[in-house]
Amino acid sequence: MKNGRWYQSVFSAPARIDLRGFIGQYGTALAGLALIAFFLAFAPNFASTANIVNVLKDTSFLAILALGFTLAFTVAELDLSVAEIASLAAVVCGWFVQQKYPPALAVSAALAVGLVLGALNGFGVTVLRVPSLIMTLGTGAIARGFAFMITQGVAFVGRWPTEFTGLARGTSFGVPNLVLWLAAVTAATLALVKCTRTGAHMLATGEAEEAARLAGIATARMKRIGLLLAGLLSAVTAVLLAANLSSAAPNMAGDYLLYAIAAVLLGMTVFEPGRPNIPGTVFAALVLKVLGNGLVLLGAQYYVQDIVLGVIIITSVAFSASALKKAAFKV
Repeated sequence: MKNGRWYQSVFSAPARIDLRGFIGQYGTALAGLALIAFFLAFAPNFASTANIVNVLKDTSFLAILALGFTLAFTVAELDLSVAEIASLAAVVCGWFVQQKYPPALAVSAALAVGLVLGALNGFGVTVLRVPSLIMTLGTGAIARGFAFMITQGVAFVGRWPTEFTGLARGTSFGVPNLVLWLAAVTAATLALVKCTRTGAHMLATGEAEEAARLAGIATARMKRIGLLLAGLLSAVTAVLLAANLSSAAPNMAGDYLLYAIAAVLLGMTVFEPGRPNIPGTVFAALVLKVLGNGLVLLGAQYYVQDIVLGVIIITSVAFSASALKKAAFKV
């Protein structure tokens, strides 16, 4: 070759790696893996089989509830009632079990509570035109009031039938049932969003509602579906919580709301940055539970978890502020 072109061809620079894009898409996942590695190295008994199983079980409750929030967020709506709906559904389920009704009836009653309140949220948002931030806060207050009315402030506790408690405490093929429930819900929601026309319409509604409406998509119906499914998954979480604890209290899921929001927002910083997504939510829920478990094993005070949770929420919102504002403050 002439003019040194052979030199240029041999020593030409490789294609530039989009480091910023890689970090934006997988940075949270790498940080989560680093966190796990840190606790494996320094947290006593973190790597024990019993502890890992407990972390996975705890993740199941949070992730299923957060997946409901994710589906509502996918259609650009906030559902701040998910935890209160879960508490009411658990109370209703517990009442039926306490009264010796068949477990199948108790589970059906709990799921019906979730569907009814989810439908109420959808009606309020799409027909009454109440912003989801306000509508779901109101629904949550209603659910909390009914939960205390049914229990009179006293939890239902007892030796409940194994047919019911086995839903959460049992194992199948050596795998805890809670983990299998999480896998099933994750697969179902992922299939809905990624493999069905309804899921495509939900995504389009959340990303550009007016354009989706002009394209012939029934955007109001998509919003009702998102909020309905959020209510249903709240009830699923409630059934599993009640079965695992053999009890039902009017505020038993209250602490899950902020963690569910954090899981969804943190999940929006990984895999599909800026978008609510199923894998991101599940991974973030696992990271949050690993973080809480590891801090406890390291002897950190209980309030440290709250401080870290607040930092995670604020940091996550910095990456997903536009989506959050769109869902929270539109009229």
